Amino acid sequence: MSATDTGGGTHGQQPGPDPAGAAELEPDPRTDPVSRRRRAVPRGRRRGPLLIGVAVAVAAVAVGGAIGLDPGGDEEPPPAGRGGSTVEVTRRTLVQQTTADGKLGHGPEIPLPVKAEGTVTWLPEQGDRITRGATVLRVDDRPVTLLYGALPMYRDLGPGDTGTPDAAGSGGTGGTAASSGTSSAESADDAKGTGNGTEGSAGTTDGDRDTSAGDASAGAAATGSTGADVRQFETNLAALGYTDFTVDDRYTAKTAAAVKRWQKHLGVPETGRIAVGDVVYTSGRITVGRVAVRVGAQASPEALGYTGGERRVTVEASAQDGAWAVRGTRVTVEVPGGEPVEGRVRSVSREMKSAEGADPEGGGKAEGAQDATFTVTIRLLDQSAIGRTESAPVTVRYVSERKAGVLAVPVAALVALAEGGHGLERAGAEGGFVAVRTGLFAEGMVEVSGRGVRAGMRVRVPE
Repeated sequence: MSATDTGGGTHGQQPGPDPAGAAELEPDPRTDPVSRRRRAVPRGRRRGPLLIGVAVAVAAVAVGGAIGLDPGGDEEPPPAGRGGSTVEVTRRTLVQQTTADGKLGHGPEIPLPVKAEGTVTWLPEQGDRITRGATVLRVDDRPVTLLYGALPMYRDLGPGDTGTPDAAGSGGTGGTAASSGTSSAESADDAKGTGNGTEGSAGTTDGDRDTSAGDASAGAAATGSTGADVRQFETNLAALGYTDFTVDDRYTAKTAAAVKRWQKHLGVPETGRIAVGDVVYTSGRITVGRVAVRVGAQASPEALGYTGGERRVTVEASAQDGAWAVRGTRVTVEVPGGEPVEGRVRSVSREMKSAEGADPEGGGKAEGAQDATFTVTIRLLDQSAIGRTESAPVTVRYVSERKAGVLAVPVAALVALAEGGHGLERAGAEGGFVAVRTGLFAEGMVEVSGRGVRAGMRVRVPE
């Protein structure tokens, strides 16, 4: 009986409620998540814990998004805020450049200072290029030769005189500074015997003087014209290949001997002297401009005009904004289709020009003064860099303002403040905005200053 009850008591019974067994087998809803999900939530008193759980879940999602967890799905990412890039406030030199319109050519035309007197027998053509030693024009069928120099030809040059026009004239038109009659013959004999006849004739002024004594004092007695113009002429003579003399401020007999060889090459009388009209000086090679006379007319200083042989740039600078136009100022010239070329301001005209259309009666005097211009001539440092272009409009770029040792940031780092003005957003732990005063804008950078702005500070660049 007892065995039957123990082994099979449950097989013959229908399942029914068993409070005690149910209590042991029913999962605890507080620990079993499945039962918790399936249980209906009674109304009323259990709503509070559920709301607390929802709040915790929302907070967890928010934290997951903050640390970069992928929320999944097709949701769009939140809109980007201020850019993440930062820049450093630096101390530097800011240079602002301004442009002006210019013209490539050979510069303004200048009258050639011809001193020769007589009838013009040959002229060059407009556009001809003339270099040192070449003939500029012919007067009375004698060449007027171009030489290089800053001093004009203002007197005759020769040996054995004081260098004054009167002394030069006393030497005669075609003679050397030698002596007369007997001494000339003795000099010719000395030239055959010793080869120093030119110096001997220049140094001997008395036919009865002993020849050896003349040779001993030749250096002192043969000195003629002296001065800076002599050095300038001798420099040119040596550059043409006529040497055997010392380039200095003295026109000696050796200088005269070299001049004679040059005169022979030119096909003119070999006097050893240079008349005031024999040469003309310019700063370098020239290009013939306006030809104001014809063959057969009288020579004059206005006979020919010329421009420099080198190509230059001219700018009509505004009187109001012309502070940059100072001799020696560095500029950059941009030629169409070519690379930028460095240049220097060579000259600045002192003559002011009125703007076109200005009132000739001076009705708008103040406005006319602002519109006035003056000519600035710019020398190009590399002529080959502009190719074969002879004339063209160009752009001249020059420094209009320079500031050294200022704090600067990229212009893109500036932000507009709600209270007005500009500021910078500090990056990193500092955060926040700092108001700044802006100064010079140049090359994408801006000068900044203000309380709290320092070199090395990092600021945010907004996107």
